[in-house]
Amino acid sequence: MDWQMFFHFSPAELNAIALSVKVALVSVLAGLPWAILVAWLLARKDFWGKSLLNGIIHLPLVLPPVVVGYLLLIAMGRNGIIGRYLLQWFDFSFGFSWYGAALASAIVSFPLVVRSIRLAIENVDFKLEQAARTLGASALKTFFTITLPLALPGVLAGVILGFARSLGEFGATITFVSNIPKVTQTIPLAMFSFIETPGAESAAARLCLIAIAIALISLLISEWLAKYTQKRLGQSNVRN
Repeated sequence: MDWQMFFHFSPAELNAIALSVKVALVSVLAGLPWAILVAWLLARKDFWGKSLLNGIIHLPLVLPPVVVGYLLLIAMGRNGIIGRYLLQWFDFSFGFSWYGAALASAIVSFPLVVRSIRLAIENVDFKLEQAARTLGASALKTFFTITLPLALPGVLAGVILGFARSLGEFGATITFVSNIPKVTQTIPLAMFSFIETPGAESAAARLCLIAIAIALISLLISEWLAKYTQKRLGQSNVRN
């Protein structure tokens, strides 16, 4: 096998890789503030409907991705319940655009980000927060100076897991925004097209290797951050 030719990426493959990275970054970064807020609520607050909220947040993990895509289509599509007003009032639509791919990826990856951040916040010693409040710090200042810095490795781990999950999103994306080259065709969708195209097996194999490499690196970094978080919090607890 000519390995030099094997690793020669076509413009369609490069477009799919670049679009996947853009979609994954936008989906994770756009959802991160909400993920931190929800994770903090679930970790630190008791309120009516908490179990229901937790269930709704994690629902995309157990629902078939096609169901998520269908719900997005009827809600945010051009003729959707919300999408029609976005198009009418702001001339903007998630349908058949990379914005829709980012939205689908954000929803599917959101539970992983929330779960990672919630575990990190729960592992922060609550006594440190109480001490800061006793010394006159507001709840907001306590969060940004005590809770968030100590939970930061967990936040980063959640971002990395969400990024990796977004790169692999297929079902919700193809159902919601279709498979349009250079517009919504991410790595999984491009692989789907190449698999169905005679003679394009090598292109599918190349993208498969890229996806495996990115996912493996992401998991290794996430695992390292998780261990670093445990070590850091353990040292903090010893000092206090």
